[in-house]
Amino acid sequence: MSSQHTNDTSAVPAVGSDSAFRREHVLRDEAPQFVLPLVVRIEKAEPPARTDALETAARAVLVLLTDERAQGEGEWAQAVRDWQDARIRKVVRRARGAEWRKAETLPGVTVHGEAAQVRVFPPVPLDGWPKELAKLQVSGTDLDDPEPVAAADGPALPVLWLNPGLDMSAGKAMAQAGHAAQLAWWELTGAQRAAWRESGFRLAVRTAPRERWAELSGSGLPVVRDAGFTEIAPGSATVVADHPALRARL
Repeated sequence: MSSQHTNDTSAVPAVGSDSAFRREHVLRDEAPQFVLPLVVRIEKAEPPARTDALETAARAVLVLLTDERAQGEGEWAQAVRDWQDARIRKVVRRARGAEWRKAETLPGVTVHGEAAQVRVFPPVPLDGWPKELAKLQVSGTDLDDPEPVAAADGPALPVLWLNPGLDMSAGKAMAQAGHAAQLAWWELTGAQRAAWRESGFRLAVRTAPRERWAELSGSGLPVVRDAGFTEIAPGSATVVADHPALRARL
């Protein structure tokens, strides 16, 4: 499965080339399984705000997908293709101090939010994590928003809407937001992808109002449905990817 080049400005959605969900001849459950590792920096004294971490994780997934090393014959490209041919798994772990410094020595990209820092790494086999990452904690990653979160800024802003009926840890929600950003990316045309990338992958993550969730999840926008490996039931709808370019097609 070849990756869509990020400079492609064709007027048709790019999903045919890099969306595993559109490849019916590939049995994703039977393919070798890979995982996309993300590590969030959480220092005891200054943890990031929850929403900042979620938004930074979502952007980190997009940064990885568009990195030149993940394209064509780049050094990460085969790993990305193998990962997308199987189930699209993401795991978020946390690090601080020396753990974070060791994580930064591994090949990857660190993405910065307002205060959050998330490092994303090329996909690895499900049972083949680098030792520096394998020992990091995955469970119990939780964060709070110390201040009220502002409303999403206008109709031109892509918004990843979290299901208000689910209780997810910050780590779980970060992975789900990353899934949603990736689903939106797959559905965009080359020109729309280029515009999003030029904006620095500007986006917001918000919890949907309860009265709007049914409308959003049934609207035809991309919906993340969780496999149920951790925290929530299989098939649960976790996030709706509300990108204005996709909304315009409804």
